[in-house]
Amino acid sequence: MVEKPSSGELFGIPYNFDRPSLGRLISSYWKPGRGMLVEKPFGIGYTLNLANWRSWVVIAVAVGLYLQGKQSAQEAESADTDQDEPVEVVVED
Repeated sequence: MVEKPSSGELFGIPYNFDRPSLGRLISSYWKPGRGMLVEKPFGIGYTLNLANWRSWVVIAVAVGLYLQGKQSAQEAESADTDQDEPVEVVVED
């Protein structure tokens, strides 16, 4: 039986299914001098290089958008509760 490779590239996208060690995990997320995206230590594709300042900008924008969405959902929820109150309607003949 032919043994399948546990790491390599498929259509230009890297994959690695070797069991990750703690050292490999840390070194794969922190690579000074490399670009914003680096190969994942386990799985398929790329991940952010935390040694690159652009990655921190991406993380800050993602957190900001998450918090803004959460805040707007809370405001919409409070607006819905205000509309559920009874309304008095006066009709003159």
